[in-house]
Amino acid sequence: MVERQLRRRGIGDERVLAAMGEVPREEFVSEGQRGRAYADSALPIGAGQTISQPWIVAAICQALALKGGELVLDVGAGSGYSTAVLARLATEVIGIERHASLAEGARRVLDRLGYGNARVLVGDGSRGLPARAPFEAIAVHAGAPAPPRALLDQLTDGGRLVVPIAADGADLLTVFERRGEELRRIEIGPCRFVPLIGEEGFEPA
Repeated sequence: MVERQLRRRGIGDERVLAAMGEVPREEFVSEGQRGRAYADSALPIGAGQTISQPWIVAAICQALALKGGELVLDVGAGSGYSTAVLARLATEVIGIERHASLAEGARRVLDRLGYGNARVLVGDGSRGLPARAPFEAIAVHAGAPAPPRALLDQLTDGGRLVVPIAADGADLLTVFERRGEELRRIEIGPCRFVPLIGEEGFEPA
């Protein structure tokens, strides 16, 4: 996975590649999906949600440009896989997941695997987590109609938000970097995500 799906497709951050190689992806999918855990595709995890394909997780982590000392917010934590990868790259990671069943499953796996610097809360990730802000990095694993203002406001100066922005045909994975009162926007490329449901996302279907 690391060599064929990630390095050959432009993931060059060695810390990200190492983290992706260390986290056991099969632990974050159901028994029936374990044979496909390292396939180059998203997989269902229940509650109408998916675990993103490995390249997407790596691309988000690389775009966050983590050095190791950051507090990271992981929006749409799902089964906890992205939270675990981020926990290898930062000091502390807080995941938010709106489905209680997924959040509970993520907590169990993270605890069992010993990720003591990661936890998953239940809530509306589009609103962020003001009580713990500001964050040096925020990752969003669901397509938003626009960059959520609450998340942008919870970034430190120099902090980065990576979020898929919904568009016709495909979402656009986008980085927003705060520089004082200015925001620098960098487009990574097209992708496909479940919608971000919440106050600053989409209405439930």
